[in-house]
Amino acid sequence: MIDHGLEDTTQRKRSKGGWNAAIFIIFVEVAERFTFIGLASNLIMYLTDELHEPTSTAAKNVNTWVGVSCVFPIVGAFIADSYLGRFQTIVVASFIYCTGMVLLILSVSVIPWHYRKALFFFALYILAVGEGGHKPCVQTFAADQFDQNLPEEKKAKSSFFNWWCFGIMVGATSAIIVVVYMEDHISWVAGFGTLASTLGVSLAIFLLGIKRYEKQGPIGSPFTKVVQVFVAAARKWRVNDAHGVLGVCFGEKLNDVQVEAQPTVAQNLAHTKQFRFLEKATIIDNIDASSESRNPWRLCSLNQVEEVKLVLRLIPIWLSSLMFGVVATNISTYFTKQGSTMIRSIGPHFQIPAASLQAFVGITIMITVPLYDRVLVPITRKFSGHYSGITLLQRVGIGLCISLLTMVVAALVEAKRVSIAKQYDLVDNYKEIVPMSVWWLLPQYILSGLADMFTFVGLQELFYDQMPESLRSLGAAAYVSVLGVGSFISSAIISIVQAISSSCGEKWLGNNLNRAHLDYFYWVLAGLSALNLCVYVWNAMHYMYKKLEGDEILASK
Repeated sequence: MIDHGLEDTTQRKRSKGGWNAAIFIIFVEVAERFTFIGLASNLIMYLTDELHEPTSTAAKNVNTWVGVSCVFPIVGAFIADSYLGRFQTIVVASFIYCTGMVLLILSVSVIPWHYRKALFFFALYILAVGEGGHKPCVQTFAADQFDQNLPEEKKAKSSFFNWWCFGIMVGATSAIIVVVYMEDHISWVAGFGTLASTLGVSLAIFLLGIKRYEKQGPIGSPFTKVVQVFVAAARKWRVNDAHGVLGVCFGEKLNDVQVEAQPTVAQNLAHTKQFRFLEKATIIDNIDASSESRNPWRLCSLNQVEEVKLVLRLIPIWLSSLMFGVVATNISTYFTKQGSTMIRSIGPHFQIPAASLQAFVGITIMITVPLYDRVLVPITRKFSGHYSGITLLQRVGIGLCISLLTMVVAALVEAKRVSIAKQYDLVDNYKEIVPMSVWWLLPQYILSGLADMFTFVGLQELFYDQMPESLRSLGAAAYVSVLGVGSFISSAIISIVQAISSSCGEKWLGNNLNRAHLDYFYWVLAGLSALNLCVYVWNAMHYMYKKLEGDEILASK
């Protein structure tokens, strides 16, 4: 006889334990965001003012570094899953991160000027390597502390993703407010030193919680299992149910062949009808039946095939989210350069650093996340019956709409700024401040924060929840890579726009923003975002969420 009171107590303790462990992990993520944003948000100003790069070159360099930092987590996920495990990968990546920060400090202080630029970029890409190991593992490692099989834990984990975003926005916003001011008004050494110190302290706090963590060792290369399904299906491309011992799923006939020991599968996925061609990999033909042991490159379980289907379903969603990453790159590049040309003074003695307006992205998220989690989700849950109020794809879609609106507003504000520059005869005096308050840029920063809250948090949970358990580190890397690939695409768009506009007259993205046509560039991004939104809606309408065996039975009760 089951003691349900004891069972409920156990669930509450487990849920509380999940949060207790996750708190320590959040510290290292908050510090990483503090460090990364404290550097990235003002990087274009360092490149243009200190290293004297042209604005378009500096913007592309920022985008390239951000892109590498956000794509490299795919490699980090592979290393974590195949060799080190998530915990050890986080520790190694944190030490690499600290090394990069030390080199960065040296590059802006004691290193002679003619070596400074080379060391600066070398240090940046050392940081990208650390980011690659850190980013796919920390959030996944924290989410792993919650037991997916307990209903209370599942709700707690959904709430965790919202508060996780809140925490990292606290770190990012603090960096923008404090560190950017130090970089602009004290020194770059002081700013970078603050970032490095924070990172070191967070690593120490993370290690203090080592006994609380639920750790998983490396589970083997997830890519191998994916490739095995495609190879096995390709080998049996011409096989049909009329030949030999066919039509029997390997998972249903384990006793017919001798198989090597396999890790226990935590989730038995329900059979789906999409990508039916992959199910050829589950057919036992005459060669398989006569073999003394299973060849994983010829015969796969139905569950393994369904895991590959999960990955394939997410690819169209990932592709149609890339424009969000393209739009987001402007926050730390052209939005900042816009602000540097406008009135930023508060009172007679204080001037806001241009990059500090990025703090309103984080402030917006910090305000809206609690409202979303505590107000909007409970209200919408009553109508939809969904545990998170609205579906993950609906959440991402709302964010993409807001991202489109961000570009429209940015284009209108930039057109206004240029008209004022013309009115005061400042078109060719681009180093003069345009008599227009920087607070005109506030709406586009707020909209960017709202887009992040919906799209980025939605993608985090989507790629964690819908990925197979063995591929969750890769899932975390995949959603981060939206910003990375978006940054590369942004650099490509800048190059294309520069080439086309140069051949037709004035460059749209020249150093002189008063004579350039940055507003036209924003309208191009708005148009591309609109096309992308249509593609996303079509993909979302055809998306099939992950189902486990028995879900249909439970839903009908």
